[in-house]
Amino acid sequence: MTVRIIVAGATGWTGAAVTRGILDADDLTLVGAVARRSTGDDIGTHLGRGPVGVTIVGSVDEALETPADVFVDLTTPALVKGHCLSAIDKGLAVLVGTSGLTAADFADLDTAARQQGVGVFTGNLSLTAALMQHCALLAAKHVPEFEVLDYSWADKEDVPSGTARGLAEKLGDVRQPLVGRDPSTIHGPIDGRGAEVNGVRVHSIRMSGFTLRCEAVFGMEGERLVIAHEAGQSADPYVYGAVLVARRIGQVTGFVNGLDQLLFGDD
Repeated sequence: MTVRIIVAGATGWTGAAVTRGILDADDLTLVGAVARRSTGDDIGTHLGRGPVGVTIVGSVDEALETPADVFVDLTTPALVKGHCLSAIDKGLAVLVGTSGLTAADFADLDTAARQQGVGVFTGNLSLTAALMQHCALLAAKHVPEFEVLDYSWADKEDVPSGTARGLAEKLGDVRQPLVGRDPSTIHGPIDGRGAEVNGVRVHSIRMSGFTLRCEAVFGMEGERLVIAHEAGQSADPYVYGAVLVARRIGQVTGFVNGLDQLLFGDD
């Protein structure tokens, strides 16, 4: 029996690559595709591979009228939470591939998912990003000073990125970092020390020349460790994680934060 999947944002940068990955997987079946443009077209034809019998619709509510097992959101920060709550209410497991949600949003999704007995995943879908986070959390157990740097293209909507925010949240759970000088005693704009996420300083750079990069920087007397992940302009790295989550999220109840949790558990 295959897993039936609806993808919102199916024609976007990441969504198109993920949708192709789902169509290529023998154990996954695409049953719904949502996009703002090209409504009425067959998603397979739109993606250049011939008709697959799934028509692009313009709203998540319309897509959710089709029986499905997993809802994948690859839309925008302003819409993602509402979409996911609607899917959970229909009894679908959810893969959140859109950044911009806060810890409070995740708590709301976790509560809703547990009430329905389904799973919700969020996090960077790249295997190497998951490895970066896993290694950074290991380093935080041993190195007391660390901060996060986040680089993205100039007009990215959310700040910090979902990857940087999620990494900072998890690092702060491992331990609260030493911060050097008390911020209240700093001369100059306190904003120069970055935002604080779960006790961890996060610095976001937005400019042309970057696609996505996230660094965890660790310091000790006389030495420094930088653990970084950088993504290029292809969305292909996110297909592996999306397919993995689509296969496994139906076996989970509640919130799963990060691909590393499915790959490495609680290690």
